[in-house]
Formats: sequence, structure tokens, C-alpha cells
Amino acid sequence: MTASVVPVILSGGSGTRLWPVSRPERPKQLLALTAAETMLQLTARRTDATAASYISFGAPILVANANHADVIEEQLAEIGITDSQILLEPFGRNTAPAIALAALVADNPADALLVMPSDHVILDLPAFHAAIAQALPLVSEGWLVTFGITPDAPETGYGYIQMGDAVQGTVKAVTRFVEKPDAVRAADMLAEGGYAWNAGIFLFRAGAYLAALEEFQPDMLVAAKASLEKGRKDGQRFYPDATSFEACPSDSIDYAVMEKAAKVACVPVDMGWSDVGSWDSLHAISDKDDNGNAVRGDVLTLDTARCLVHSDGPRVAMVGVEDLIVVVAHGDIMILRRGQSQNVKKVTEALKNR
Repeated sequence: MTASVVPVILSGGSGTRLWPVSRPERPKQLLALTAAETMLQLTARRTDATAASYISFGAPILVANANHADVIEEQLAEIGITDSQILLEPFGRNTAPAIALAALVADNPADALLVMPSDHVILDLPAFHAAIAQALPLVSEGWLVTFGITPDAPETGYGYIQMGDAVQGTVKAVTRFVEKPDAVRAADMLAEGGYAWNAGIFLFRAGAYLAALEEFQPDMLVAAKASLEKGRKDGQRFYPDATSFEACPSDSIDYAVMEKAAKVACVPVDMGWSDVGSWDSLHAISDKDDNGNAVRGDVLTLDTARCLVHSDGPRVAMVGVEDLIVVVAHGDIMILRRGQSQNVKKVTEALKNR
């Protein structure tokens, strides 16, 4: 029987697609981009003791970059979370090893691990909690469950999940995982139906995940165990041994486990989800004025429509323009057309090469 739901919050991302606000030393999950609280704080609040009375949520386990230890501990304390375990990776090894660390330190192998990225937005929390509750009976039977976002557009920026037969209620068996498609394939899948966006949110028993690693990724499991056995604890923080962790193969949970395991299911859910993966997606979910402008900071807009403007200090005046993204942060200024924010990666790469 599944004992309780333990949130596992993955906070290792660098957030380069939201440059110049997001930086390696303070990536987007540690920033207040969508509300007064940071994205990490909003994620942690989704599963605190008061989140849903009908789900027993345990203390969270965070897996994060060791360089962010101080700010993570501070931000959790600000919202009253002081009993978390913070596993600090010496360097990133993708999601499968990160989740392995969390599964190994879970108090009870029967606990359900709710794996969540720390930098996503979920606007409809009751829908999210209902989806968790719906999945728990399958989780107690050893299923590995993922949450699929009901698609409303032929989005090319997400991976997809093809769902098959119903397993229980609206929960479907997963037929296959699909890489990020081109526009034509995305439109075909939307028209065909039976597909969901892959949100990177998972629910499974700690023991079931470790058993899957033992079957499909034994080297990863051995290295993760060794890094914990040789690591050191410091209050809430735990530092896995760097040499052992370096030997761990780097792979995502999708490739390492989910695409190979037999008992994999998907809960389709419409919960106001966004991965806030670009300035365009931030504009889409932000509050806007009557002309469709989303502004933060000291901003003046005159005869301006459908723009996103973000300034951390200097006043920005926008006059007679449309469909622009203007970001002023840390002394840098970036201007680009809306719809082109995936090109921010080109900027960060060009700056790195200078």
C-alpha cells in the first residue's frame, strides 16, 4: 500500500531561455517571474500540508545545483518549509540520476514520489490534486505514472505522449513517447487525438522506480548509491560524493526508464500548465492591460500593443510599437519580436563565444 506522497522537486535547470533575467547563478526557478513568490516557492506550496486535505503530502525532497544551496534554503524558509531534504548535485546528470538520489533517500520505499520541475506554472491546483488522487491506486500497484497536458494547439516545443487503452477511469496506458515534432506532425497528432503534451511530472513508488533502474540502468543505480554512501550531510543539505556521481550515466527519465518499462500510464489533465520555457510563453500566461501588454517594472506604454516589457530598474518607454519583447536586466538589454523568443538561445551562445 502506498504510504504518502513525497514531493520531489527538481531544481537543477539553468533557465538560459529567459536571459538576461535568468542567469546560471540565479536561474528562473529562483526568480519571481509570474507572481510575488519565486517559481520554486510556488512549486513547493502546491504540495504543502494545506494543499489538499484528501492527500497526505510528506516533507519535500529537493535535488538541486550545489551552487544554489543558500538561496534555496532561504526561499523555502520564507514560506515555512524547514523540514525538507536538499540533495545538492556537484554537477548535472539529467533527470534520471536526480530522481534516483531522491528515491534512495526516501524514508519508505512504498511512498509515492511526486516528481515536479521547479520552474513550471500550474494555475488550476484542484485539477492537479484530483489527477494525483486518481493516479494513486495504480501507483500502489507498481505503475509508473506521468501527467499529460491536454493539448490545445499544435505545439512544437513539447514532447508528446501517445495514450492507448484505459487502465482506470481516464488514466490510459502509454503507447509511446514522441520527440518534439515539426509543425506538420504536431498538427496531425492534434487532429488524430489521443496525444498529450509531456509535462515532465511523474508519480510512482520509490521502490518501483529503483526496481526499474535495476532492470534498465544498473550502472546508474550503482553510481547513485555510491555517491550517497560516500557523501556528507550538513543540516537539511546532503552532498553526494562528486567522484561517484561523476561515474553516473547522464540520461533523462524518459529515455532511461519510462520508454522501456511495461507498466507506464498517463493521467490526461487540463490544469493551466506552462513550462514558462520562453519569453513568449511568459507573455501568454501573464496579466495584461487592455492592449495586450504584459509589463513588469517601471514601464510606460503609449499606442503600444501585445508587448512584453520587463525591467529591473531603468524606465522603459514604448511608443507606437507592437509585438515586441523588451527585457532590461543586470545591465543588459534584449529586444526581439514576439514569436522569436526561441532565438534567445542564439544570444546566450554568441555571448559565450565572445
